[in-house]
Amino acid sequence: MLQTLGRVLGTVAKWGASETHIDLIKSCRGFYWLQNISTFPAESRQFKHSNDLSKRSHVIGPSSPPLLKDTISSNLRRTVEKYPTNNAVVSLAQKQTLTYQQFLNNVENVATGLLLLGVQKQDRVALWAANCLEWAVISYATAMIGSIQVSLNPALKENELVHALNRSGTSVIILSPEFKGESQIAVLQRVENKSPMLRHTILLDNNKINEGDVPSHWLRWNHFLNTTGSASSKINGSLHAREKSLHPDDPINMQFTSGTTGLPKAATLSHFNVVNNAYIIGHLLSYSAADRVCIPVPLFHCFGQVLGNLACTTHGATMVYPGPVFDSSAVLRSVESEKCTSLYGVPSQFISELENPDFDKFNLNSLRTGIMAGAPCPVKIMRKVRDTMFMKDIAICFGQTETSPVSFQTRKDDSEELRVCTVGTVHPHIEACVVDPETHEIVERGVSGELWIRGYSVMKGYWNDPEATQNTIDAQGWYHTGDLAVLNDQGYCKIVGRIKDMVLRGGECLFPREIEEFLHQNPVISDVQVFGVPDEKMGEQLCAWVKLKKTECSTRRGADAGEQVLIESDMKKWCLGKISKHKIPKYWKIVSEFPTTASGKPQKYLMRRQAIQELGLETVAAELQKERGKEE
Repeated sequence: MLQTLGRVLGTVAKWGASETHIDLIKSCRGFYWLQNISTFPAESRQFKHSNDLSKRSHVIGPSSPPLLKDTISSNLRRTVEKYPTNNAVVSLAQKQTLTYQQFLNNVENVATGLLLLGVQKQDRVALWAANCLEWAVISYATAMIGSIQVSLNPALKENELVHALNRSGTSVIILSPEFKGESQIAVLQRVENKSPMLRHTILLDNNKINEGDVPSHWLRWNHFLNTTGSASSKINGSLHAREKSLHPDDPINMQFTSGTTGLPKAATLSHFNVVNNAYIIGHLLSYSAADRVCIPVPLFHCFGQVLGNLACTTHGATMVYPGPVFDSSAVLRSVESEKCTSLYGVPSQFISELENPDFDKFNLNSLRTGIMAGAPCPVKIMRKVRDTMFMKDIAICFGQTETSPVSFQTRKDDSEELRVCTVGTVHPHIEACVVDPETHEIVERGVSGELWIRGYSVMKGYWNDPEATQNTIDAQGWYHTGDLAVLNDQGYCKIVGRIKDMVLRGGECLFPREIEEFLHQNPVISDVQVFGVPDEKMGEQLCAWVKLKKTECSTRRGADAGEQVLIESDMKKWCLGKISKHKIPKYWKIVSEFPTTASGKPQKYLMRRQAIQELGLETVAAELQKERGKEE
């Protein structure tokens, strides 16, 4: 089925939907395209169905709980009415706590300030900061006035920042002074004249920066708040009028997707997208006002903003921020001191927590649930987290930014095998199918193919990029994920890998995810990433980058003091007899870290690029690329 790797992603066939599909798509909300995103052509694609419906890899989620018709601010107000004195947010690094009523008051103050600056509906307001209490307040304030929050990674470099500001058309940016020791003030100063739509800059400095180090035309946070307070009585009517004018289908958030071969695209999400996705995530986790959720994942990513903040506020739970960036000790301390009931993380973060030298000293028995997502979750790690961190109800969530983001989730009553080996079943109100990437025919259950998603959660589109939108979402609203998946007879989904990560070795398709799961059984391996590199004879060969545990390492000293070099023969010998020979990586490298996205997802294209250079395969890569006519 997947014989020609180069054509898998680029195939575009014409299709038309059945009456059932048309009725379903008409019943879904959220397919209201932005005015600056052109509509799809009338020409449609041919979606091919198998005859026996019971065998098709096609599932539709339940209709309960019902979808909410809220905006972010109307939902927040309802929560505040129910739980005004409950803690809304705790920021341990800042030593600050806000009740829900205090949180709403702060949100209204910031929203008022933005109105005073002249921010209109659908104006773009960029937030360029790490996790902090102000981040949450600003996020809800932009939603309250109907502007579109542009979530920016604080690690962006100059060119990346310019691209994000200009692609989004940002008119206001709110930033922190620095991130991991690098001055964000200096970076923005160097590029602000390259962003012609930028009108206002607000610095989250709390007067800790010397006056001379802040450009005179910038607003400092405390001054911004003081101005807001003096004018709040005059503009309250305007704020309430703006709120009432909002519609759940209005665009409210821009998330830049990680670019792999080109510049990042701005996925645009609505109130309806994210409020309902967050609400359903929390519902499936049985969240209530008694829950306290530890959120060490970035707020500028959907994992932190939707699965974290919004899942809390839609259920009255407490948001707990351990610090501005991930630190395993800070996370474990936060869980213990705040008696958190839920903990989030990508697999590498949970691995770091489990390997923390003081892990056994922390009391984590308040935990009952949490989410592991953002990257493939090794079965071994999942079991260890559940058993040693008391997270008996931990869930795997799967999705993408473009789907708000979660489409599949494990349930607490799923069997152990299903909860550690699959990403669960489809979310309520979501439709999913697995198709042959070349023919677009729905495959039978148990057969791998590309996963497609349709429903309320599909983004409104890529901002100002109709071509990319049309290449990703077809005429009937199906979002083509680019993920290889398998649906079993009960509708549970297993992610095999990314289509673009599949390795074609000697004409045979190899799936890195399978090999990674196998290598995780090795007692000296902490984490591993497997990918393909070019080979003159076989087309591609497997390459493994390995992070070793701090003990029991099969290593020797390298040329540089302290450098550990993995003995390839030891690893290959361990693999023999346990996995087919053609699945044993040819190349091995020991690393301390993997290149990752802001959310912690490993970036295999960067590993591949570096490996090609280090292995001297540039000429082979160029020749194979030329022969196949495919882009690197």
